[in-house]
Amino acid sequence: MVLAAWLVTPWGCESSSPKVRPDFRATAAPTRPGSVPSWAADAVWYQIFVERFRNGDPGNDPRPVDTRGAWPHLDASGWRVTPWGHDWYRQEDWERATGKGFYTTVHARRHGGDLRGVIDRLDYLVDLGVTAIYLNPINDSPSLHKYDARCWRHVDRNFGPDPDGDARIIASEDPGDPATWRWTAADQLFLALLEAAHSRGLRVIVDYSFNHTGATFWAWLDVVARQRRSPFADWYDVERFDDPATPANEFEYRGWAGVKELPELRKLGASEPERGVPLEGDLHPEVKRHVFAVVSRWLDPDGDGDPSDGVDGFRLDVAERVPVGFWRDFRVHVKSINPDAYLVAELWWESWPDHLLDPAPWLQGDVFDAAMNYRVYVPARSFITGAPPETDATALGESLLALLEGAHPDATRAMMNVVASHDTPRLATSLANPGKYKFRVSPRGNPDYHTGRPDADTRARQRLLLVLQFTWIGAPHIWYGDEVGMWGADDPDCRKPMVWDDIEHEDESIGPTGERRPPEKVRVDRDLLDFYRSLIRLRREHAALFRDGGIEILEAGSDDVFVFRRKDTHTHAVVIINRSSSPKKPALRLEPERIYVDALDRGTRLRSRRGRTQVPVGPLRAMILLPRSDG
Repeated sequence: MVLAAWLVTPWGCESSSPKVRPDFRATAAPTRPGSVPSWAADAVWYQIFVERFRNGDPGNDPRPVDTRGAWPHLDASGWRVTPWGHDWYRQEDWERATGKGFYTTVHARRHGGDLRGVIDRLDYLVDLGVTAIYLNPINDSPSLHKYDARCWRHVDRNFGPDPDGDARIIASEDPGDPATWRWTAADQLFLALLEAAHSRGLRVIVDYSFNHTGATFWAWLDVVARQRRSPFADWYDVERFDDPATPANEFEYRGWAGVKELPELRKLGASEPERGVPLEGDLHPEVKRHVFAVVSRWLDPDGDGDPSDGVDGFRLDVAERVPVGFWRDFRVHVKSINPDAYLVAELWWESWPDHLLDPAPWLQGDVFDAAMNYRVYVPARSFITGAPPETDATALGESLLALLEGAHPDATRAMMNVVASHDTPRLATSLANPGKYKFRVSPRGNPDYHTGRPDADTRARQRLLLVLQFTWIGAPHIWYGDEVGMWGADDPDCRKPMVWDDIEHEDESIGPTGERRPPEKVRVDRDLLDFYRSLIRLRREHAALFRDGGIEILEAGSDDVFVFRRKDTHTHAVVIINRSSSPKKPALRLEPERIYVDALDRGTRLRSRRGRTQVPVGPLRAMILLPRSDG
């Protein structure tokens, strides 16, 4: 029996096929110029945290002067760049000398990852099969994460070959006048990265936060120095300026999430909305003008009207806290330069740990093309691991189908389906710890939290989760290193340096609180890497099916077995996921008298019967059944 069905239809097209509910479709048409780019639905995303991906040029490694202004503001004697293969929890001499614990000093570490390292590994990404790269912020910044920008108009000086020369160029410009902006060596290397990626068929998007700047941002430094006399005083959410007639410093301002290193930009005409409702209003017109100049620079670097040498879109941080009036104008501006640019928003914070934000109000065609879709992962993780809330196969199907409502199918197909990122535990570690997903989950204060190498059971469940991710509606996303088996708790443990075959990595023999534990080898998991490759290849070989095909949740007769069918006009696939540690034999209604081949195990074939066909599924196994063309 078909429990429920959902069919993806292109924007402007109607379908008579069954829907989840009559009101699942969006009511708004996309704003022109530009709608959801068609390439986004075919993408296999790979997210790169540049500082932790590859050190391609040790000559540009950060120095203390480059990191000044970043939390935790340690003046550490003997500070140096941490070796790439360093035992993660073991503090170096300079860290121990500060008297601070690991979870403070780790934020002062730098490993020297840079753009040359990304360029050097583009062929690795091509071989893996990914088609699109999402770069965490690369704007100039003193921190390792780069969300605390010194400026938005330039690439970080330590990501290019000439940090000191770039600093001189930046200092010579008028930040508020785009006519004075020049190209630094880091900027030029990034443009070379774009050219190299595009020549390999890879799209590239970059990450910006227009909710706040860093405390070393050029306009903010002027506000701090000149207070209300600064021409940028109205840019920020300043609660109280300093009164020079008093000895005390009364200067107070709002920092994002209370973090003073991230002064928030002021929202005009905005009031605190109900959660999940877009924030009305706008940003200051001069802020908007500056942002538009920055994004124009990266969308069409030579300004010739041809955006093929620019970025392919933007990932937009803390998007629900920026007024939607700004975002609507931002969309029009971006699409006027490159109608094929992709705009994906971070829309997920609502009330941890119980609710994730519904992105549908932002996905009606006039704001964003898609969102980072953490919402698919949460019920899938609950089903596969038993994490709360307890979820059986029926509940999983209902949850996943409900997530397809509200946004238009074009946006749903282009969703970035995320299972791990820079803001969450790594996939394997999340599955190995089946408690709460993210909120206040870490080894800090939780001695039972497993931070080491995942066991065989966890790896098997990781494969189950990946099968769902790569066959469900939306574009699958990989957080760098998950494909080679990396593990780690929530930030900062999810941001370890990438594991490479040609780099010797120390065994992990120290725990989060400094305790010694049995050493664990850190190396590439080749079996897992091959599994990722096989899923990517399968998705590419059946692109139309897994991009456009409808979804039917099928009755399996077992709470432990989740089954769904993807179907288009030419073919179909039946995906079976057995979360149980015991074998199962779901009785499924398949097309009768057909021979099916398991795409995950080419040696497995079965012939379907009239009525129901029993399908043997091993413990903690998944199958992707495809009808043989001559069957």
